[in-house]
Amino acid sequence: MTDEDFKNGQVLLFDKPLEWTSFQLVNKVRWLIRQNYGIKKIKVGHAGTLDPLATGLLIICTGKFTKRIQELQGLEKEYTGTFTLGGTTPSYDLETEIDETFSTDHLSEEILENAIPQFLGEIEQYPPIFSALKKDGKRLYEYARKGEEVKIDPRKVSISSFSLTRINVPEVDFRVRCSKGTYIRSLAHDFGKAVDSGAHLSSLRRTKIGDYNIDDAYTLDSFIATLPEGIS
Repeated sequence: MTDEDFKNGQVLLFDKPLEWTSFQLVNKVRWLIRQNYGIKKIKVGHAGTLDPLATGLLIICTGKFTKRIQELQGLEKEYTGTFTLGGTTPSYDLETEIDETFSTDHLSEEILENAIPQFLGEIEQYPPIFSALKKDGKRLYEYARKGEEVKIDPRKVSISSFSLTRINVPEVDFRVRCSKGTYIRSLAHDFGKAVDSGAHLSSLRRTKIGDYNIDDAYTLDSFIATLPEGIS
């Protein structure tokens, strides 16, 4: 690719590393393009945040294609990962410590499978209090970190498929296809409630966005290898 290619617009697929924020990856890609092509200024943005504790597909748009970000954000997404049953956390994932434990002795494959249908189709979901959504001008996680109570309204989301791909209690692996705005952390939390045992999200990987697939994504190293100057 040339500097003009990036300015005219590219849709780049990246496999976001664990513990990186989406913003950090965008900044790194922007810096690499500028340094390797001698470009002073270029627009670079992503089409849908991934939490730091998640890995997988992040779409990054450059130049004129940043105008496509809103369109790409609206595409259905696919995730795989693991729910850990028997314990809840305030953030619904591993960002915070387990705050309550539950028995998993009663759980069977049948009970777990029978809980799935209630999460299919259009459902109401409460976002995690540890999220970047805004309420009265503040991010929800700002209230959460100060221990302040805040009323969170449910949101309608759509789940087109949800299956368990491995059951080894307390862990269950899953695959889910869902609409924009779906919180897989909330799905983990609600699934735990549905089977009378708390749960939290212990791993998450985004594998598809619309027809875009993680199999076609760059790692940072493979992207750097395509650049002319080799500046990393």
